[in-house]
Amino acid sequence: RVVLDIPKSSKDDGITFDKIIGSSPEISHVKKQALRMAKTTGTVLITGESGVGKELFVKAIHRSSPVKNGPLISINCAAIPEDLIESELFGYEAGAFTGARQGGKPGKFELAHEGTLFLDEIGDLSIHLQAKLLRVLQEQTFERVGGTKEQKVNARIIAATNQPLEQLIEEGTFRGDLYYRLNILPLSIPPLRERKIDIPILVSHLIEKACDKHGLGRVEMDQQAVIAFMRYHWPGNIRELTNLLERLVILSEKQRITWEDLPPYIRACYE
Repeated sequence: RVVLDIPKSSKDDGITFDKIIGSSPEISHVKKQALRMAKTTGTVLITGESGVGKELFVKAIHRSSPVKNGPLISINCAAIPEDLIESELFGYEAGAFTGARQGGKPGKFELAHEGTLFLDEIGDLSIHLQAKLLRVLQEQTFERVGGTKEQKVNARIIAATNQPLEQLIEEGTFRGDLYYRLNILPLSIPPLRERKIDIPILVSHLIEKACDKHGLGRVEMDQQAVIAFMRYHWPGNIRELTNLLERLVILSEKQRITWEDLPPYIRACYE
């Protein structure tokens, strides 16, 4: 089974490409591309709207790569305050700043040595840190914050974003040279509205997953409700689908989800 609402973690959870749900031409093409990319250690840039399952592909790529026996280390560039992210990426030496841990601390690059480093939400990284990141990617060396010793790193880099990086380059908020260094192997994940043929199998899988998670009996969805799902545009993509189905399963008073159980904005798609 595949976990579609993946938490931010450093585990690959055993995710492989054959566990990515869907057989539409759109998702099948992306899976074939990703599998070819996975056989190398080239840098991958994954783009796609929020909720399409970018981290799922990261885990599958790592699992099929030459560094699959190494660690998969993740960092969300948008979730860490600006004054902390440098030390999170590169680590720090003892006494580097007030409150620094005695003995220092390794950063994500050190932890990802001989494995994969996943830079999520790369478009949110500041210009200052973009320059430092570019240097590390080019020279494969870095220094801890407060340190003077260069350290060698060998990690496969996968970056992801839901932002239009080309537009950010024009606006001056993202470095063009970093973009070209990251965009060696581009992978674009289609939104759910462009692969609606996959919705019935996703619905079946996610309902079963929700029932197992909450210890509930088997629940099904009738055809009218599934058709309404296929007509809806899903701005939140698979994440929105996952969360809605979990709610419907929990609140269902019977073993069948019907059109009447759906939120009004989805029922309206069938009327």
